[in-house]
Amino acid sequence: MIVSMRTKTVVTCSECGAVQAKWSGQCSSCGAWNTIVEESAGVARPDGARELPQLAPLARLDEVSSADGSVLTSGIAELDRVLGGGITPGSVTLLGGEPGIGKSTLVLQLAALWPDAVLYVSAEESQSQVKSRAARLGGQQPNVWIASETSLRGVIDAIDRVAPTLVVVDSIQTIADERIASSPGSATQVRECAQQLVVEAKRRNVAIVLVGHVTKEGSLAGPRVLEHAVDTVLSFEGERHHALRLLRAVKHRFGPTSELGLFEMTDGGLFGVPDPSHLFLADRRAGVAGSVVVPLMEGHRPLLVEVQALTSHVPQGVSGRRNANGLDSARLAMLLAVIEKRAKIKVADQDVYVSTVGGVRLSEPATDLAVALAIIGATLDIAIARDLVVIGEVGLGGEIRQVAQTPRRLAEAGRLGYRRAIVPASAPSVEGIRNLSVESILDAVVELHTPMPGARPPAVAASRPASVTRLRGVPAGDPG
Repeated sequence: MIVSMRTKTVVTCSECGAVQAKWSGQCSSCGAWNTIVEESAGVARPDGARELPQLAPLARLDEVSSADGSVLTSGIAELDRVLGGGITPGSVTLLGGEPGIGKSTLVLQLAALWPDAVLYVSAEESQSQVKSRAARLGGQQPNVWIASETSLRGVIDAIDRVAPTLVVVDSIQTIADERIASSPGSATQVRECAQQLVVEAKRRNVAIVLVGHVTKEGSLAGPRVLEHAVDTVLSFEGERHHALRLLRAVKHRFGPTSELGLFEMTDGGLFGVPDPSHLFLADRRAGVAGSVVVPLMEGHRPLLVEVQALTSHVPQGVSGRRNANGLDSARLAMLLAVIEKRAKIKVADQDVYVSTVGGVRLSEPATDLAVALAIIGATLDIAIARDLVVIGEVGLGGEIRQVAQTPRRLAEAGRLGYRRAIVPASAPSVEGIRNLSVESILDAVVELHTPMPGARPPAVAASRPASVTRLRGVPAGDPG
């Protein structure tokens, strides 16, 4: 049989996948720099062969069975939480994360707990290596089939032979279609292989999980169209030297993307963390200036997270550095401007470092007041009381605004033993928690200077700004 090669060279953007007329330094579609690559995109076919697409079956909407859209539980509670109950048959899920974060461990545990036949395509490791990891995790199930395959056609052939209900491909960057004249891992190969697997998932009604690499910037490697083609994009995050792992849904066509899954990495694999607030606050030291506890909302789950701030005076004429770990740097700059302008506390001559414990990101405005009070406490050397939590959004005028789901946040704080909360003036109260209502950031600073009953006044009382000292004459109520 004579095989002809029809090859053409295309210039595409590795970020968004847009085809360019010629090479340039910047993509004209997404604006990314240095992402234009030139590739050979050719398909080898027998002479005279013509591939006809298979026509999709037609059905009236009222005749479609609702059972086709039901989800299947994965057996991993934290994964089901993020996916809204489980994995949908016929869906394609892309799992991304840094090397060594635990992606392969998670999908292998998923395969071991899956009740039906599973095809595990290991394109990076041999079958013996996968078996060794499965033995360490304690999950060697007879319904898991392993294929060490890097060819797309080999993967599809294995699906034909096993007829699984779940397919795991680890990883999509190492799968290649030999009909495409491009190297494995290129933008063309990743895009075409992913699209072929999406077609197979829909046609067979089989769930497929693709493991993806990430770039040094933390984004998924490959063209942006890869994320558009799949149904769900999961991000597996965490510090490699820390046991905590966070699973988020960046995109999910079958449910919300606001839920957060928490895992603890151990020698025996990944285990869900049912009460993460205890884990985040387990090593917190009382009496340290710059430490504040803030109740977050991740989907329907309230979390108590410690925010830490450290300030250090810099020599005159030197600009202070700003370092944010787990917080948007632009948000930090705005809060520092409000602190200096509205609270009359000078921070321009300070190096400011703000960090969250456990690798959690502060993305909601409800954490503004906690970050601001952590910085103020570090600057004035005031330790916030151990039984106090802080909730509130900070406006540019220094006003403290209401936030959503305050009762749920306070109820979680009360469950963990916290008895007082600095909250906006319009916040509702919860049994067991005493609200210290504030209308502005100046009021919040006053609450920091107000001692608990029986406690000695802060040793840095003399360092209060003049505006705060004047406000101390205004009755603020007994915070005890």
